[in-house]
Amino acid sequence: MSQANSRVPPMLKNLLELDKKVTKIFVEQANKYVSLRSLRVQYKALEISCHGIPWFAFWIAFTWLFDNPTLIEMQVNMLLGLLLDVIIIAVCKAYFRRRRPIANKDDALGQLGPDVFSFPSGHTSRAVFVAFFFTKLWPLPIIFIPPLLAWVSCVCISRVLMYRHYLLDILGGVFIGLLVGAIMSILWLNDSSAKFLMSFLSDEKLDGGEYHV
Repeated sequence: MSQANSRVPPMLKNLLELDKKVTKIFVEQANKYVSLRSLRVQYKALEISCHGIPWFAFWIAFTWLFDNPTLIEMQVNMLLGLLLDVIIIAVCKAYFRRRRPIANKDDALGQLGPDVFSFPSGHTSRAVFVAFFFTKLWPLPIIFIPPLLAWVSCVCISRVLMYRHYLLDILGGVFIGLLVGAIMSILWLNDSSAKFLMSFLSDEKLDGGEYHV
């Protein structure tokens, strides 16, 4: 047993072992269904759909290309929430340093720095935060909520079925996603503050902001 493992409290060590066993049973039972075993391509698509790199690339492009003043508040707060989520996840992974399941294969988009570790799931926290954002902080029309929640659920389940994470990692990701949502509800930038921040970053003055000239 390594020195690092020897410092893990026995109760936590037992919990992690139980998590491994329950996760293995869950995946084995799920894989008994041919329909689930044949969804590898779909799982990969879900993984990409909630990966940090595509999300930041898309959201930054969306923010700069669609400069509708009515969207600035939403765009800026979402970007801040995504950044906060990445920071919290990176700190947690660097601290806990839980190894990914043995059956896991390297993420095709790359695992850099703390992302090589398993707990908590960054994909899960990001998906949960996005759902929280568009249901509580900037509510979408009700017609979009069921597909959004279905996407979040599929992302969470696929992380386990792809052996990217254990079940406890998913629960940790859910908690952090909700935590980030709660923090952003407190730190929310109003319209004028969001426009000021955007004008400061882009060196342009936006109509409707307090600092427009």
